[in-house]
Amino acid sequence: MELRHLRYFVAVAEELSFTRAAERLHIGQPPLSQQIQALEAEVGARLFDRSKRWVRMTEAGKLFLEDARSILAQSEQAAERARRAQRGEAGELRVGFTFSTPFTPLFARTIRRYRQLYPQVALTLHEMPTLHQLDAIEARKLDLGFVRPPEVAQPGTITLTTLQRDPLLLVLASDSPLARKRKIKVADLASLPWVMYPKESGVGISHAILGMCRAAGFVPQVAMEAREATTIIGLVAAGIGVSVLPSPFHSIQLEGVVYRPLDDAGAVASMQLAQRRDDSGPLVEAFVRVALEENR
Repeated sequence: MELRHLRYFVAVAEELSFTRAAERLHIGQPPLSQQIQALEAEVGARLFDRSKRWVRMTEAGKLFLEDARSILAQSEQAAERARRAQRGEAGELRVGFTFSTPFTPLFARTIRRYRQLYPQVALTLHEMPTLHQLDAIEARKLDLGFVRPPEVAQPGTITLTTLQRDPLLLVLASDSPLARKRKIKVADLASLPWVMYPKESGVGISHAILGMCRAAGFVPQVAMEAREATTIIGLVAAGIGVSVLPSPFHSIQLEGVVYRPLDDAGAVASMQLAQRRDDSGPLVEAFVRVALEENR
């Protein structure tokens, strides 16, 4: 049984005339009659009573019509879903993001716009550090990721698209003598205690900070480690030490803490979209396109 047989049957059932049904289907009446007879033989039930003057549906035909219409509707729905998937309008997209990403207006604009344009896509978001995102993308557990690339070699299977570059800000207690300085360099922090992410946390910014400190001729004295940026800021307010975070965290205003720009050329953190190099499917392409458009 083919879908065309069901379409022929539905046309005859709706027209109750082989002549009108044949005209509607743009086929000859004799071939249509032969197809209906073949369908009845395959189904094993008479679907129509007919004479030279009229055509009537049997009880079997009435029940078969309900299922035939349902099958045809489902087949069209399946085809439409496939077409939407081909256009990047349906399916599932798994996107990772770092802890600082939600504080950037670009992230909010991109997600909001993407959901407006592609409401049929099941978009799932996963918060995780950069290095863990890269591993998940390589393992095909994520499709894309908003990352802060570390200053280490990237997997050859990953490609990065730069979205924006955020300044790195010094986070220090408001009563620190450095808070009164107009220009602060990383070298000025050599003798101070630091609050940082753990090395094993997978946070890309940690590698960038360590690289800047080494370039300034010192290794930071880590007084305490914390996995959450809000915790780091709170520990700075408590006088534990200083820290460096991407500028979007400036929106977290806590009593006893101030943010100051670093007067170093390399004190920036790029936000990039990571994806598999061999993955150029329509879902991924559509999301990258929206992110780039929102970044203009």
